Amino acid sequence: MITVDGVTRRYGAFTAVDDVSFTARPGRVTGFLGPNGAGKSTTMRIMVGLTRATSGTVTISGRRYVDRPNPGLDVGVLLDASAQHAGRTGREVLTIAQQYMGLPRRRVEEMLEVVSLTPTEAFRRVGAYSLGMRQRLGIAAALIGDPEVLILDEPANSLDPAGIRWMRDLLRSYANRGGTVLLSSHLLHEVEVIADDIVMIGNGRIVSQGTKTELLHSAGTVVRAASHNRLRVA
Repeated sequence: MITVDGVTRRYGAFTAVDDVSFTARPGRVTGFLGPNGAGKSTTMRIMVGLTRATSGTVTISGRRYVDRPNPGLDVGVLLDASAQHAGRTGREVLTIAQQYMGLPRRRVEEMLEVVSLTPTEAFRRVGAYSLGMRQRLGIAAALIGDPEVLILDEPANSLDPAGIRWMRDLLRSYANRGGTVLLSSHLLHEVEVIADDIVMIGNGRIVSQGTKTELLHSAGTVVRAASHNRLRVA
């Protein structure tokens, strides 16, 4: 479970995240939805200790991410697939994660198979990967510790239609086994296909949150007009 409680982040006079609170629950996929610049990435960076909150707290299964001695065994994270070391091979990226977490070597092979990176691709340097391949590698690195929680920022970015379907099936099965999945997107149609719960953010504040069914059934249109009589006729 991820619990975000009153999180605010200010940069001088600018407030990037303003009193954000929500919960991502086990066994469910929570979609974190909002336009670019809404505060999604800042909130997720706060979750994993890369950005310090001005106020408020985030706990994952009751503890802060930074307080965990080997966090990759509890929380799988993918925030920026393009940030991987371009000079390493895909296999080396996973091997470093495997060794750092103290995992058996077989986990590298298992993850390569899970994300469908071939032996040839695994020995290729990351700098030669397409962004879609980097996304697959990043998901493999997030899953390698068999964590209870996944935090993924725009995981469908640059995946082809087959890759998007694969990712949805993977995350759905992960949640069905009791895992907690939080994934961000700026596209509603990506989130509504897979998410059980949706948290909407805009200009750094939570706009609405609830189950997908509740939010989509309550959706409507707001129209403003200078002349109410003309609007009624129209």
